[in-house]
Amino acid sequence: MNDHRISQLADLLLDHSIGLKKGERILIKGHAASKPLMTELIDKTYERGGYPYIELLDDELGRHLSMGYEKEQLETQAAWALQRYKDVDAVIAVIAEENDAEMAEVPGEKFQLRGEVFKPVQEFYINNRRWVLLNYPTPALAQKAGMSTKAFTDFLLNVCTADYKKMEKAFAPLKELMEKTDRVRITGPGTDLSFSIKDIPVVPCAGEANIPDGEIYTAPVKDSVNGTITFNTPCPYLGVTYHNVSLTFEKGRIVEANADRKEKLEEILNTDEGARYAGEFAIGVNPYILHPMGDILFDEKIGGSLHFTPGEAYEDADNGNRSSVHWDMVLIQREEYGGGEIYFDDVLVRKDGIFVPGELQGLNPEKLK
Repeated sequence: MNDHRISQLADLLLDHSIGLKKGERILIKGHAASKPLMTELIDKTYERGGYPYIELLDDELGRHLSMGYEKEQLETQAAWALQRYKDVDAVIAVIAEENDAEMAEVPGEKFQLRGEVFKPVQEFYINNRRWVLLNYPTPALAQKAGMSTKAFTDFLLNVCTADYKKMEKAFAPLKELMEKTDRVRITGPGTDLSFSIKDIPVVPCAGEANIPDGEIYTAPVKDSVNGTITFNTPCPYLGVTYHNVSLTFEKGRIVEANADRKEKLEEILNTDEGARYAGEFAIGVNPYILHPMGDILFDEKIGGSLHFTPGEAYEDADNGNRSSVHWDMVLIQREEYGGGEIYFDDVLVRKDGIFVPGELQGLNPEKLK
């Protein structure tokens, strides 16, 4: 793909997301379809005096491996992966999927086993290395978005090279407000959910760990969540997509869950005790991402959205919840999706996807574009 935006994206990843310095080692992981970007990243890493390393990903091979996973085998693989992350300073992961359902036939217990064995690897990588994750345009991803490959490529590259410096500055007053907030209430069709975020750290995301980006996250106090939340977007997890997901919480715990695949949903929520508690609450603001495409890297950033996450809390916004599950579920509150409100300590902060207080209006779509 000969497109100047590929070069621009590589610059953004290395300079803004990773902040690569001379002499640093960077692992570039990606599927073969993303070679145009990977080659730019290799060349530009050398230009900056860094040392690039490559890991090629293949989902079809991964599926064959996954079908027969055993603990001893995974422990060897995890040890290799952990050492690889220890040997580098930063990681760029470029996902270029060919088939979103490639892993759909893998038994759930194999995913669970891998999640348990690789959990220390994931925690080390997330908490001790600079990293960024992004999607590369492919026909499969374009089909998921309901767009032609050309139109989706234009969309993705334009979205990925947004003005993240402006977004970073606009997040500052919302971060300050959330840090002062105790009670949060979310309302909308099928939704009336309340919880506390008191004393939980708040993390704005403006192109450092994900591209595209545009969210600010924290976590609910673990036992504070009460009420029901109904999600109006597809909720993909491990190759299966769930629709019309609704969760009811009592004292932090999910006591009722409904979806079109209710039995499968319950199976995931029964993975471990932490899967029935929430580990993240986040608000999405990206003005260029407006509609769900069933890919969480995009959907969790939708302008006028929020996501609420059964499972593991992030270490930098920790409520103490531990689980091998981390499942971001997205609710869009813009008017065309049914509307909705977010209240902080009984004050209306966002209505129908638009921020109301003057100091937060820099995060509204017309200001971020």
